[in-house]
Amino acid sequence: MSSPPFIDQSSGELDLSQILSEAFPLAGLVLLFGGAALLLFLITLLVGPGGLLAGFLTVVSQFVLAVGAGVVLMYVIARGIQLAER
Repeated sequence: MSSPPFIDQSSGELDLSQILSEAFPLAGLVLLFGGAALLLFLITLLVGPGGLLAGFLTVVSQFVLAVGAGVVLMYVIARGIQLAER
């Protein structure tokens, strides 16, 4: 039987190096999609609150957030399956 992920086998404590090595790629994905949506939102603020372009950019920024959430969730599920098989 394999050991549980994120637990050091020798001491039985949390393996902080493994936790950090798993957290950095996840944080990178969150920052990537969050930054893209923030950029679109800031462009929307520069364009002005009214108008067709501002409405379109708002919808696109919401779409970027939705796609980003889906990508992050798929990454977490795929990585969890990989860790469970080790």
